[in-house]
Amino acid sequence: MSAGVHELARMTYPEVEALLAEPQPRARPVVALLATGSTEAHGPHLPLATDSIISEEMARRAAEQLAARGYEALRMPALHYAVTDWAADFAGSAGVSKDAARATLLSLARRLGVMGVDALVLVNAHLEPDNIASLRAVIREHAESGAPGRLLFPDKTRRRNAARLSEEFQSGSCHAGQYETSLVLAVDPGLVRQDIARGLPEHHVPLHEHIARGAQSFLDCGLDQAYCGTPAQASAEEGERSYDALAAMVADAVDEAFARGEPRPK
Repeated sequence: MSAGVHELARMTYPEVEALLAEPQPRARPVVALLATGSTEAHGPHLPLATDSIISEEMARRAAEQLAARGYEALRMPALHYAVTDWAADFAGSAGVSKDAARATLLSLARRLGVMGVDALVLVNAHLEPDNIASLRAVIREHAESGAPGRLLFPDKTRRRNAARLSEEFQSGSCHAGQYETSLVLAVDPGLVRQDIARGLPEHHVPLHEHIARGAQSFLDCGLDQAYCGTPAQASAEEGERSYDALAAMVADAVDEAFARGEPRPK
């Protein structure tokens, strides 16, 4: 790994102590990156861990960018379970309740703040409405609690962030489509059942419109194979471009938080 990038799961506790030994405010703030994914159906061509694969790669690339910008980037072990009610009709999809997800994230954020980490960033690729709502709620609750350290969530569904991503992503018809399939191809083409992906027809389903009318599942939206968009047009090259934008989105959010200076670490 590059200088300034650390992987918590591979460190010993004395190594973590040494990383956090300098008192705050530090010349190089310590920023932890927690990849939050899911275990749920992503069409007949992508693995159940697609969201985790994407969020872990986002965190890896964002860590490199943060190290280059003057931070010590600490990559956390990923969380592979989240609220996945929308995919419950498809085999293998396994999630947790909103309360369980929120409590886990709040506990981790508090523990890292007490430990002396300057900021924890939730690096998320799972776009289920209740999951996004849970992550936003965690940010509010952490800030209101007065717990030490910053907790950040670069939310790609916010308009200014979505504008940095692909046309399919912005259309809202992107679950296991061209956007996500490209991201997985950029990590490992062997994870994509490409013969199946190439045979899938375009299936345009603007999920945000169905969400607005009260849909509660992929089947409610007509995703009978747990995908929408155009997976047949995916490419590793598009995935690389999307990762560049996603990693910069995370690093920019960290820069903005430290520039504002609130809430301060305690």
